[in-house]
Amino acid sequence: MKKKTRRDFLKTSALIGTAVASSSLHPAKAGPKNILSPDRMGVLVDTTVCVGCRSCEWACKVAHGRSTQPLAEYEDRSVYQTSRRPDHESVTVVNEHRQEESNGTPVYTKVQCMHCDHPSCVSACIVGAFTKEENGSVVWDTNKCIGCRYCMVACPFQIPAFEFGEALRPDVVKCDFCFSRTQEGKLPACVEMCPVEALTYGPRTELIKVARERIRRAPEKYVHHIYGETEAGGTSWMYLASRDFAGLGLPNVGTHAMPGTSESIQHGIFAYFIPPVLLYAMLGGVMWVTRRGKESEHEELK
Repeated sequence: MKKKTRRDFLKTSALIGTAVASSSLHPAKAGPKNILSPDRMGVLVDTTVCVGCRSCEWACKVAHGRSTQPLAEYEDRSVYQTSRRPDHESVTVVNEHRQEESNGTPVYTKVQCMHCDHPSCVSACIVGAFTKEENGSVVWDTNKCIGCRYCMVACPFQIPAFEFGEALRPDVVKCDFCFSRTQEGKLPACVEMCPVEALTYGPRTELIKVARERIRRAPEKYVHHIYGETEAGGTSWMYLASRDFAGLGLPNVGTHAMPGTSESIQHGIFAYFIPPVLLYAMLGGVMWVTRRGKESEHEELK
């Protein structure tokens, strides 16, 4: 019985080794598509205009085919008792911020993927599932994803979420900048739905001009900074505010683009080495044969 177990082990190991060796002859092309077009689009969020109606949340869910409550129920402001983050069910959320120095007047901040000019998620993804598109969108391909979740760790804004409740086909979930809608010439759903025009969609370079002009015309109204113009190397979503951005839940991430040496290292390794899925398959095969061997030996001792 022991000899048979050893033969099975060697046979299985050989088969796995052949599969792995074969895969190395066809290296995985994990390099990402990262297009930084001068004509890329963006959204300017004017938090001095937003009234916290959360219509953008509702529109986002409808546009992406997700279940949601009737729009009238979004008038419930009890959700503002806690600060929320985008998750696998809501890829954009609105938070309320109150400060004593402003007599308790609330400021509302919409939170979603920032669609960085130099996305860390694109850099960190070892299989090229994330791409920066020409129109500025950072999108994700479920057919390429292996579920490593490096993107979640790499994102300086802590945006990508994971469907932990989905056992068979969990997805990474985040705002896709309404990529399919904008490809058809439509506005992003949240922008189209905003009743007070707190969201302005257009070429990023033009939005920066618009933001600077608003600050020039009402210097007492705005902090003299456009959040997202240079943060993390620049983002497609940019903000104007009447108070410090840190108090509005927008993190201080610096001005340097986040992707570093990890991009060249990771993509170099996985372009000419064994893809992770086959590594796991090989380890799983060896573990299975070892377990079968132990079970056989246990039966012999009975």
